[in-house]
Amino acid sequence: MSSVVTRDPATGEVLATYAAHDDAGVEQALADTHAASLLWRETPLDQRLQLLRGVGKLLTERREEYAALITGEMGKPLAEALAEVDKCAWSCEVVADLAPGWLADHEVASAASRSWLSYEPLGVVFAVMPWNFPFWQVLRFASAALAAGNAALLKHSPDVTGCALAIEHLVADAGAPAGLFRSLVVAAEDVPAVSKRVVEDPRVAAVTLTGSERAGSSVAALAGAAIKKTVLELGGSDPFVVLADADVEAAAATAVRARFTNTGQSCVCAKRFVVHEDVADAFLERFVDHMSLLEVAPMAREDLRDGILRQVAETVAQGARLVVGGRAIDGPGWYVEPTLLVDVEPGMTAFDEETFGPVATITRARDDDHAVELANATTFGLGASVWGSPEHALAVGRRIRSGALFVNAMVASDPRLPFGGIGRSGYGRELSAEGVREFTNVRTVVVA
Repeated sequence: MSSVVTRDPATGEVLATYAAHDDAGVEQALADTHAASLLWRETPLDQRLQLLRGVGKLLTERREEYAALITGEMGKPLAEALAEVDKCAWSCEVVADLAPGWLADHEVASAASRSWLSYEPLGVVFAVMPWNFPFWQVLRFASAALAAGNAALLKHSPDVTGCALAIEHLVADAGAPAGLFRSLVVAAEDVPAVSKRVVEDPRVAAVTLTGSERAGSSVAALAGAAIKKTVLELGGSDPFVVLADADVEAAAATAVRARFTNTGQSCVCAKRFVVHEDVADAFLERFVDHMSLLEVAPMAREDLRDGILRQVAETVAQGARLVVGGRAIDGPGWYVEPTLLVDVEPGMTAFDEETFGPVATITRARDDDHAVELANATTFGLGASVWGSPEHALAVGRRIRSGALFVNAMVASDPRLPFGGIGRSGYGRELSAEGVREFTNVRTVVVA
């Protein structure tokens, strides 16, 4: 039988070994979630939302335990892991409070005596989730799916198998019916075959994936062939645009936080800093000052560390200037120095590719038009942050293609607002009413 081994990114040492699900185990998980979905879809909404409140309560009670597990498996600082658990608890409460309005029948005027839209469950939603926010990515999907009356089957990253199983137990402990939320344990080499089997299974109604372009394309192709609904939240190369009339100190302080949160391992991290040439020198100076205050944490895996260092080396060879960092840190674990590259232009590796690690790039813009051109010079379109006088920044930001626009603030998700991208950042939305409704049959009802 295959197994999954988790390692501590701070030391490289083995944390635990888990037996992977064999064919019979996968079949049992499919049967369990399907049976639970039939029961759950008939459960009144207020009872479904009571489960979410219970999940949120347990998250708060167990926050230290879960944060330690997150940090142990993927390496983020403990303070950030605690914040992740707290955000999950908050999201559960938000969904429990607002879902009655989000899922209520929506009257529509027509030629009929009555007509309306109703939002009905789909069934089993299969979720493929990444390691970088091992609780948040799962709970933001699960809150929506369960509130809408669906069951959830999770294939988490093998790197955070402990988190995956902890979430399964969490939902069960909160009072969920047996099988409503199941976690598959799948060895990395078996992921393609198991994912294909699950997506194609007629008991699975929809698929959601947060992860890389490669994974998203593969899973979406399988779901498309089976004609099943998908939601994809993929990579990002988010522009952080600083205009000539920006508050440079505030922009620089936020920029460092926006880039280096989670050691830069986030799809929605700011990655390309496009700065008007009039304030570029001042911004660079303050950016470096704030970088010096960073707490250095390991990257999640050795191959990820090697990949980000390759991108840095290629970009420097292409003509960029290395200002800070750029090297692995000696010793155990998968550490990289916080890194800053300047004079980065389109065509260079760190501009064209998503940089998933502690590396920031600065590109100078001649004027607003050039800033917009640079910001849009990407195949991604997740978030954009624009800094300047509010009306000016908003006007520039409206010309940038993205799923979210933040003016004088860093891009971040909020359970009350929809989250998702365009282009190669994916499609569909998570969170808010739009996210909950993604996992429903939007049914038209007409009464003559």
